[in-house]
Amino acid sequence: MRYIKPAFLLVATLLLTNFAVHAQESETKVVDEVVAQVNDGVITLSRIKGEMKGAVDGFVQDGKTREEAEKMVQEKRGELIANLINEELLLQKGKELGVEQDVESNVNARFVQIMKQYNLKTLDELYDEMRKQGVDPQQIREGWRRQAIRDEVVRHEVQSKLYWAATPTELKQYYEAHKDKFSTPEQVTLSEVFLSFAGRDPEQVRQKAKQLVAQLRSGADFTKAVLENSDRPGAADTKGKVDKFYVNDLDDRFKKAVQGVKAGGYTDPIEIDGVGINILRVDKRVAASNDAKFDENAVRMAILSEKAPAEQKKFMAKLREDAYIKINDEYRPIVSPILFADERTAKTTESKTKN
Repeated sequence: MRYIKPAFLLVATLLLTNFAVHAQESETKVVDEVVAQVNDGVITLSRIKGEMKGAVDGFVQDGKTREEAEKMVQEKRGELIANLINEELLLQKGKELGVEQDVESNVNARFVQIMKQYNLKTLDELYDEMRKQGVDPQQIREGWRRQAIRDEVVRHEVQSKLYWAATPTELKQYYEAHKDKFSTPEQVTLSEVFLSFAGRDPEQVRQKAKQLVAQLRSGADFTKAVLENSDRPGAADTKGKVDKFYVNDLDDRFKKAVQGVKAGGYTDPIEIDGVGINILRVDKRVAASNDAKFDENAVRMAILSEKAPAEQKKFMAKLREDAYIKINDEYRPIVSPILFADERTAKTTESKTKN
């Protein structure tokens, strides 16, 4: 579970085109429609419809009517296709960098961890249990694989290079100009009970979360509550322990939830849309300090945090510039303005600067 603010997330996948033979004319006709070609890959209409259906189902699960959900998703269709194209570029770059083998090993390790957590002897047993809960293990595997490749490409091509770019002199200069960033902020150590929505009635999960919070605040054993209720992979080993966090780095939902909770106390249930509910215990609080000190890693991380969003946009723009991208004429008007928005902004800024 990530509690700090996310960077950026792209959603896409590749699907092979289906064909059918017309018996009378003896010619092959394309049944699926290619919406965009990205180098040697394609984004097909069937895949887009699948992604849209998944998004609609997610909104319905969150309480929207199907009509409302379909309208919301339809309005975002151009953005979804643009994201599919961007992800295809990242997946192709990952293949070029040769990250796939390590990614597959990591994905396999995640499945093995979950298998052990539930005391199952084989992965086949785990897959069967997942299917019983309405979860397709191959879809989960593919989703994890794609996300891991995206993350690894960005880490390798953007974050790592940016982290090491500053010279010792530049690091000192940045530190002197931003000393307020290097004082010690308030820190909390957190543990959790996580309740997943997967395969369950969300309202029942919400009621269970409320009951657990009431029991814990009344003195119930936290470790026992984790072992008996938490759906987080590895919870049996961690006993619910998460990590230490600077309060200002927490996602706003978690920051608000832990505000005013003393060490040993519990937050109200924190709902993560379409995913599940967290109950956090504040194990320890450390008050903020105004004393600043130079730490090379902290300074490099501060520079990375500040510059990464812009550098990631530049990286994606370069991928698009170097790629062959052909968008179906029918979809180009709703996709191109979104897909190439950063490039257009850069050209406008450059033009204003010259004038």
